[in-house]
Amino acid sequence: MKGFHERNVALKFSSKTAIDSSSSPGTGSEPGPSDSKFSKSSVWSNFFASAFSIFDTSSEPSACEKKASLGKTNGWSAAVKRVVSAGSMRRFHERVLGPSKIGISSSTSDIWLLGVCYRISQEESSGDVDTSNGLATFKEDFSSRLLMTYRKGFDAIRDTKITSDVSWGCMLRSSQMLVAQALLFHRLGRSWRKPLEKPFDQAYIEILHQFGDSEASAFSIHNLVQAGKIYGLAAGSWVGPYAICRSWESLARCKREENGLEHQLLPMAVYVVSGDEDGERGGAPVVCIEDASRHCSDFSQCQADWTPILLLVPLVLGLDKVNPRYIPSLKATFTFPQCLGILGGKPGASTYIVGVQEENVFYLDPHEVQPVVNLSRDNLEADTSSYHCDIIRHIPLDSIDPSLAIGFLCRDKDDFDDFCSRASKLADESNGAPLFTVAQTHSSFKPISHGDALADTGEVREDDSFGVVTMGDADGSTNEDDWQLL
Repeated sequence: MKGFHERNVALKFSSKTAIDSSSSPGTGSEPGPSDSKFSKSSVWSNFFASAFSIFDTSSEPSACEKKASLGKTNGWSAAVKRVVSAGSMRRFHERVLGPSKIGISSSTSDIWLLGVCYRISQEESSGDVDTSNGLATFKEDFSSRLLMTYRKGFDAIRDTKITSDVSWGCMLRSSQMLVAQALLFHRLGRSWRKPLEKPFDQAYIEILHQFGDSEASAFSIHNLVQAGKIYGLAAGSWVGPYAICRSWESLARCKREENGLEHQLLPMAVYVVSGDEDGERGGAPVVCIEDASRHCSDFSQCQADWTPILLLVPLVLGLDKVNPRYIPSLKATFTFPQCLGILGGKPGASTYIVGVQEENVFYLDPHEVQPVVNLSRDNLEADTSSYHCDIIRHIPLDSIDPSLAIGFLCRDKDDFDDFCSRASKLADESNGAPLFTVAQTHSSFKPISHGDALADTGEVREDDSFGVVTMGDADGSTNEDDWQLL
């Protein structure tokens, strides 16, 4: 167990240094604190991250060390592997981080799923779900969303010996799901549903192929880790919403340079919406129309005034929990036709949130461990069942971690204008606590501080397992720079 303890200490140290190093000038990353405290959830996360990475590390002990520790480590490694293969990872997350509820409540309130409304009548709510039109179509839509989960048995990631992302890859998988929905909506439309019979759509199989678990797949976990190195991404380590958004921006740029304008695997500009004009600090994020236009122009190499654009908005909306002032606005984002959902969950356990009903949110959970599957782009008869989920899970919206990221896909200029109109109206109706604002140019907006909204809670956030730095002073007061966009 000595080796396990040392690895746990090393993991904490490497996590801290990754945050510290990302704050160096020119990276665009958040500044790291000089001292950080760990909450209970973070301690548990680090504990199990260490435990599960024992048998997947890249270090190579000497022959003497191997012989001396063989008997001690084999039993522990085998036990951990049995836990993973037996599907106990989910039970661990539910025990430590709290259980989720399965199914749909008896509420008759509307359900919003990625911009589509499902009206649940009184008769439908009391009847058989399978024969109720509103609930049935909601279930069909939910099960057609693309699911990315932990995988085991893939090729080692770069220079490591890591062949599974169990216990550390949930944020990466959640982000894959969001980008995969963007591709699905772009190529097949929002109304697409998974066919009941084969052969499948060529575009559908090609999208799944791009998210395979090998370097040959453009948006694999292998390539995402490589693209996000400058933001602290590393195989076997936790990552936060801000870093993952910047990593997708970096990966999209790399693939654009590799494949040229005619063969874009991600046929859209990627715009990470930040705070003030100089970086990721200083107030609520601002969707700058001038910046969006520039991203589209850069993507098309000045051949088009506008292109499809993926907006990623990383946020911190509270201290230990989401400030209640932001809840109505978060719910409202699911009514936007451009909505791609939220990367969020509980500390150390990211999920992909896709819908809302009253105070509960529906989500896809990446914490199921499945064997690796790499689909051929030409195999239209492939088994794609592991990329979909029929189990509907929900948790209270006010229980999610305040460090999150929201995604939107604008298909063209008219769609972007519609998004800006809805976002501006939402900000105006936010009672002084907007998620983000919209401005034509940098010179036309003044950053809106979220410090007062956070101070209203009277809380101090000691730790954030998603890589968020501590905000505010010990007495709960905030300075003008205390609101952090990560």
